[in-house]
Amino acid sequence: MFGLFKKKTEKEKLELEYKKLMKEAFELSKSNRSASDDKYAEADRILKKIETL
Repeated sequence: MFGLFKKKTEKEKLELEYKKLMKEAFELSKSNRSASDDKYAEADRILKKIETL
């Protein structure tokens, strides 16, 4: 309850964005491989940002 209004750190925000992109990329891999590759590339850039933090 006390963590209800706690702001997320930059790392937490990036991790959520990374998970979202990986899920989208997986879903796209079933139908549109090119778009899936773009999502994976974007997720990879976010992962590199996370690693630098």
